[in-house]
Amino acid sequence: MLRHYVFAALAFGFVSTAAGAEPETMRVDFVHSGNRDIEIFSLDQVVIEPLPWPGNMRRPVDTTLRGKYLFEIYDAQSKLLKYSRSFSSIYGEWETTAESRTMNRSFHESVRFPAPESQFQLVLKKRDPANDFIEIWRIDIDPADMLVHRESAPYRSQVIPIEVNGPSPEKVDLLILGDGYTEKEHAKFVERARALSAVLFETSPFRERREDFNVWALAPAANESGISRPSTGIHRDSPLGTTYDSFRSERYILTFSNKKWRQVAASAPYEFVEIITNTETYGGGGIYGLFSTAAADNEWRDYLFIHEFGHHFGGLGDEYYTSDVAYEPEESPVEPYSPNITVLADPDNIKWKRFVTPGTPLPTPWPKQDYDDYAIEYQSRRAAIRERNAPESEMNALFAELREFNEKLFAAAPYSAAVGAFEGAGYASKGKYRPTQQCLMFDRSTTFCPVCAAALIEVIDEYSRP
Repeated sequence: MLRHYVFAALAFGFVSTAAGAEPETMRVDFVHSGNRDIEIFSLDQVVIEPLPWPGNMRRPVDTTLRGKYLFEIYDAQSKLLKYSRSFSSIYGEWETTAESRTMNRSFHESVRFPAPESQFQLVLKKRDPANDFIEIWRIDIDPADMLVHRESAPYRSQVIPIEVNGPSPEKVDLLILGDGYTEKEHAKFVERARALSAVLFETSPFRERREDFNVWALAPAANESGISRPSTGIHRDSPLGTTYDSFRSERYILTFSNKKWRQVAASAPYEFVEIITNTETYGGGGIYGLFSTAAADNEWRDYLFIHEFGHHFGGLGDEYYTSDVAYEPEESPVEPYSPNITVLADPDNIKWKRFVTPGTPLPTPWPKQDYDDYAIEYQSRRAAIRERNAPESEMNALFAELREFNEKLFAAAPYSAAVGAFEGAGYASKGKYRPTQQCLMFDRSTTFCPVCAAALIEVIDEYSRP
């Protein structure tokens, strides 16, 4: 059974539970449709989830602003801002693919917040070409409307406390969901969830902030083992709907069944979600403020779990640039909102200036040509392995070879331990820069650079500190 946490109600004008102390959790489900040029939002449903709000009521307004979108809750009468969070979305990624130029698509999305006690406005904003937030949707909502749906918690008895360090509103609540695990494989899921949670807390800065987290685990039983992988003809109706080949990228695992996984997750307290899949093939994904995914049977699962969680939890950008991705390059790159990538428009005022190692030139020299030459061969071999549908052991061996090459190449470089501005990041070989030669967000190394670590700490603080 879940522990029932009670915390002091603060005067933010939110609906309390029957106990009179805890705000309820409200979720607004909507459909996000359009193409590269047009976006349309349609209300689906307003929901009261079965568990109290797990969030930090002392930090209701987001200050990190790491996502492509921002939602805000305003009191209808006073017009005062009551709550806000920045986030990214599947639609926001899809609209950067070539497909969005030729067709319309719709994606189901949600925002969650402590339930207001009176009428309010939900305002959705999106970054413009200069990365400033502009309003794109506004809707009036009445919490007393008879059509506000109250969900049940059918999986509550199945929620497993992996690590509980205190009341949810004072902690970061991470929910590890499992997909593609049959009833007979449930023990395997629990073992994986415990092991990956342990890896998370072996990695800085999570190691130092372990007591600021609660971790829960839940895996509804699947009828079949595994998840969909359309490129190989495998299709599964798994409980959470996760699938490889998202946006036609063979390693990208997402679920497009937002309502399905939200209804499952509502049985546990959560602010962040990582979905681990009962699969061996290398793959994962991470979207800021939505969820992250990782193939739990892959040899590189520890890296996948942490790297993708970096996207989802901290809004960290991918620092690699040689792998194929589904996204089209930006026409006119501006300063990225990811905290660990820059276009270096003003080297004297680089966004991570306080971390730059004294005496380090900006841009910072590194053996980029040697790395790029090797990467061409490496990517060709990687594509061939997938084309042949070879055993996963071949891919694992190739990844190990790449890591060994990187370690030797970077160890001999003059600025191997420096924080600077190393060209090549954010899927771009030229014009974008990362803070260090190596980082968990660049290759399959095991540590976050100081810039990424600091960005993660800011989020931990927002969800666990006054």
